Amino acid sequence: MRVYKPSLCYLKDKTRKANTSSGSFFKLCESSLKRRGSLVEPVHRQLFGYYLAKLLMFILWFIALPSPIFSQKLIPRRQRLPRELREISGLVRTPEGHLWLLNDSHNPPALFRYDPQDHRILEVRILPVPNRDWEELASAPDGTLYIGDFGNNRNDRRDLCIFRYCPHTHTLDSIRFVYPDQYNFPPSIPSEWNFNCEAMVYWRDSLHLFTKAVFASKCVVKHYVVPARPGTYVAELRDTIRLPKRVVTGAALSQDGQILALTSYFVHRLLGFIPRSRATVFFFTHFPEGYFLRGKKSKKRLPEFPLARQYEAITHWDGKNWLVANERRLWQVQCLRTIKGLSN
Repeated sequence: MRVYKPSLCYLKDKTRKANTSSGSFFKLCESSLKRRGSLVEPVHRQLFGYYLAKLLMFILWFIALPSPIFSQKLIPRRQRLPRELREISGLVRTPEGHLWLLNDSHNPPALFRYDPQDHRILEVRILPVPNRDWEELASAPDGTLYIGDFGNNRNDRRDLCIFRYCPHTHTLDSIRFVYPDQYNFPPSIPSEWNFNCEAMVYWRDSLHLFTKAVFASKCVVKHYVVPARPGTYVAELRDTIRLPKRVVTGAALSQDGQILALTSYFVHRLLGFIPRSRATVFFFTHFPEGYFLRGKKSKKRLPEFPLARQYEAITHWDGKNWLVANERRLWQVQCLRTIKGLSN
């Protein structure tokens, strides 16, 4: 059977005609677009200008919107505090978004107003009272500050005191108190040394104190109540709770008073010489009125690399954000840290 094979000249001729026809087609399309360009181009320009104007209007509206994103700076997760606050032991939030802070014993009797968003001290107020062992700071809704001068590591103090100070009027007075169940100063058995205090909150015209036990004890936290007005009182022992291997160093209430937070830590040595520590915040919710320790308890572990810091103070910032502060210890610098806790 004979197979027909087109000649080389025939194939070249067909290829040339195909290229010519396709080229003519594209040239026709190009000339058509050029003739209609006067109509197509302005439409595209009009659409581009329309959407650009819409985008600019949205950006301007979004910036002008009174959103907390623009009206308030965010607090960093961790910030180093100034050297003046290297032994911080108490802090509270002000309605303006600042913090009042204080140092513990062996420091001047000073209150520091601090801006956690700009990371700077706004003012320092020196009070005309001694700092025997300031350990906690609480505030009332009207801005009155309560300074807990009740640090009692040796359990032998007979001059426990809470100073009441109004930052607006600069008035200052004191609340004196004794524990109803302390008969020896100090108790003869070291495991009964549970009359030191570093945690206090204000609630409904009263001050609620939470004791710091010694590690040799069963780590029982005692809840005392003292009136929040000047005078001399015998504190009311309202409640107790056991927090195994923990001692309490700070307390705070949420802004609506529905959540109590207690900072705590423990220190011991593995194999007798390897130091180990751990820090925890305990949250109490759904408690009867004034009986915080009877509520539902949850906890949050605080950072501990390589060792947990000694967190001495806590305050509620907003929503689920709480601020905790630690004092300087050896290689650990004084810091303010934002943690996620429970929300009110």
